[in-house]
Amino acid sequence: MRKEYDFTGASRAKDVPHLARLQAEETAGKTRITINIDNDVLASFRERAESKGIGYHTLINSELRRAVSPEQTPVTVEALRQVLREELKAA
Repeated sequence: MRKEYDFTGASRAKDVPHLARLQAEETAGKTRITINIDNDVLASFRERAESKGIGYHTLINSELRRAVSPEQTPVTVEALRQVLREELKAA
């Protein structure tokens, strides 16, 4: 492997039709966000996800989806905190 590569002539994936299509399929229905989570909470999700053989992003998403299911009230900051506390106690 070289120490340096020259990407000056490279195209962005969005400008290459088949790569753009692959990216669109991969991210369909999802939005990338940035969120701050306490280290101990993240560690707990990572441990639980590893024991289940899934990614921790998937586990967090499923817990958030469960929290916002139609049978429940809309998610508030306090409701989300409560769900996270309950899940951490169960772990």
